[in-house]
Amino acid sequence: MRPFADPRLERIAIFFETLSPVTVSQLPDLYHAQAYFKDPFNEVEGIAAIERIFSHMYTQVNNPHFKIVSGLAQQSEAWLEWDFLFEQDGKPWVVRGASKLGFDAEGKITNHRDFWDTGEELYAKLPVIGVLVRWLRKRLSAKR
Repeated sequence: MRPFADPRLERIAIFFETLSPVTVSQLPDLYHAQAYFKDPFNEVEGIAAIERIFSHMYTQVNNPHFKIVSGLAQQSEAWLEWDFLFEQDGKPWVVRGASKLGFDAEGKITNHRDFWDTGEELYAKLPVIGVLVRWLRKRLSAKR
């Protein structure tokens, strides 16, 4: 699907796929100064707060990086599907998710909302709590 026909999506995809501790400081090139960001663990407003979230990522896991899988833009909104890959305790992890983006008239991101299943993509993979999460998922699922 890449490159994207919409230049906003292509610019964002390239940015996130090449994101590093050094390039986090370039977020103001993509985001409005008062942009809103929400994911399962954070809800902030303002570019400085968004930069802190992405900088913090590099202190929590090893070798974090994004792979943009697909995207769709229409007028002032867009969706990106992504894989977030990292290493923790010597093991590779993949978190699959999507972002809904809103743009201003200049094409800067004003609203960034990440959607991903913390139960399936994170908690179920943890050693202790994972047993409980997997049991609960099995208990609550429709019988096959």
